[in-house]
Amino acid sequence: MPRHWFEDFAVGDRWEFGTWTPTRDELVAFAREHDPQPIHTDEAFAARTPYGGVIASGWQTTLKCIRMFVDGLMRDTAGLASPGVDELRWLKPVRPGDRVTARAEVTEVGASRSKPDRGRVHFLISGVDAAGEPVMTVRGFFFVARRPGG
Repeated sequence: MPRHWFEDFAVGDRWEFGTWTPTRDELVAFAREHDPQPIHTDEAFAARTPYGGVIASGWQTTLKCIRMFVDGLMRDTAGLASPGVDELRWLKPVRPGDRVTARAEVTEVGASRSKPDRGRVHFLISGVDAAGEPVMTVRGFFFVARRPGG
């Protein structure tokens, strides 16, 4: 039974889910399989860029933060589905050894006009560095079921 239903969400609700500290090998392995650009896979190439070394694929950073969001909140929510994301931004590079913390905030809540058994919960999901500055943000929403009998 879910712990969180549509009625439980309000604009301004916030969570922090945990941290991810990637290793160089982890970043390179992910990039070789999913985003094989030299800035992510080739140390010699990456050393000659403004970043001075390999950086995480933005996709990896996003997926790590989404995983913590799902494990920390959505797994216990009466979520029905998400139709996608409205905005995805990679704001700062993530380097080996950086600590990224996943956070989420409810930015909008709206009842469905056509399906009274559910509503929309809009989230801003972010990864922030040790200084508290965002390295990645994603905006989107989930359809969430109303509490039965509520």
